Amino acid sequence: MSTVSTVVGGISFWYAQEGTPAPREPLPGDTSVDVCIVGGGYTGLWTAYYLKKAAPFLNITVLEAKFCGYGASGRNGGWLYNGIAGRDRYAKLHGHEAAVRLQKAMNDTVGEVVRTAAEEKIDADIHQGGVLEVAHTPAQLARLKDFHSVEIAFGETDRILRGARETAERVHVTGAVGSTWTPHGARLHPVKLVKGLADAVEALGVTIHESTPVTEIKPKHAVTPYGTVRAPYVLRCTEGFTASLKGQKRTWLPMNSSMIVTEPLPARIWDAIGWEGRETLGDMAHAYFYAQRTADGRIALGGRGYPYRFGSATDNDGRTRPATVTALRDLMVRLFPVTAGVHVDHAWSGVLGVPRDWCATVTLDRSTGLGYAGGYVGSGVATANLAARTLRDLIQQDSGQAGPTDLTTLPWVNHKVRRWEPEPFRWLGVHGMYAAYRAADRRETTSPRPGTDPIAKAADRIVGRH
Repeated sequence: MSTVSTVVGGISFWYAQEGTPAPREPLPGDTSVDVCIVGGGYTGLWTAYYLKKAAPFLNITVLEAKFCGYGASGRNGGWLYNGIAGRDRYAKLHGHEAAVRLQKAMNDTVGEVVRTAAEEKIDADIHQGGVLEVAHTPAQLARLKDFHSVEIAFGETDRILRGARETAERVHVTGAVGSTWTPHGARLHPVKLVKGLADAVEALGVTIHESTPVTEIKPKHAVTPYGTVRAPYVLRCTEGFTASLKGQKRTWLPMNSSMIVTEPLPARIWDAIGWEGRETLGDMAHAYFYAQRTADGRIALGGRGYPYRFGSATDNDGRTRPATVTALRDLMVRLFPVTAGVHVDHAWSGVLGVPRDWCATVTLDRSTGLGYAGGYVGSGVATANLAARTLRDLIQQDSGQAGPTDLTTLPWVNHKVRRWEPEPFRWLGVHGMYAAYRAADRRETTSPRPGTDPIAKAADRIVGRH
């Protein structure tokens, strides 16, 4: 094994590879615009992009605390896929057909991102190989088959169920007993996408101010240390960093997720692993992993690690605990034993936004002009694009430029959810939940029974995931 040390933190490997962007100017003082967007990640930038394309006359400003893509948009696993948090709950609240419409919109969103990136000449290493999710145990296989059936019931008639042999022919994951595959997914380089999107937004005439933290959002005002931006519409697009805003500490919980990436792997290792389809890869464990084969031949793999910092603390430039790095590396070797001698080049962490009911949402309050989108629970690469187009339509409808659209009537629009509990209950709840999931995964590994472990079921009920 290589003795070269692993880089830990530094935002992410994606930024280490691409370099941090040249800084944009901070807000120079008080100003007034038509639309103020708080947050320079995927949600904020896509919203600015679609609004400006639809209404070029709008004066739009994006305010970003650090630099565009500093948060989850520059640290995620590069999964552009059709998963959306809360679909089953929306089916219960609004009916099955409403949730089917939401799912179909997400299926289409994968292609929308691929198409728009090509149109804007954003080279983000996109490869549309679909999403492959594997099962390792009898319990996971039972969940996988149920999941496969449910997805078909929500309109994914092009989804494929594979057995152990067929799965190994796609990717040789040790111990995999089955898999499900959907074409509605792609691998990408997160930072190349966010950088290209920021450039495209500026080219349209949108103003981006970086190094400009917003401390408070209130009707028609976004308050910063450098001045206040006044606008009829102020949109909160801050995802996992929402807790840093005044009055928002318990709105969305900032869940921590961590990643590692290997050195480029030689051909002999790829010959053993396969993965020629470049599918994004995950599993059906309760504490699941997510992975991709990068454009330059590395394995990038993520998982929960240390799930939550007390008091909704959010960030320290991606620094990651050594135990988390070791656990992710051990997981990679269990999945692909041929990587036992491979060096891990980089490890990092970031936060994602989790609402109390685990449902992503898009909202515009027509009485105040305040809007927000997020709570993606780790599925934000594609969901942010759908959310942005929905915010565009909601603003155009509210301002009289257009009527209702298919997007403004989706069941996640204007969904309300209660706040998270105060500390220490948040910390105890989240850490207890993941301790239970890990225990359930261990028990399922040694159990011949196909049913989900009761510990995981109890954890789901307690935290409101189902």
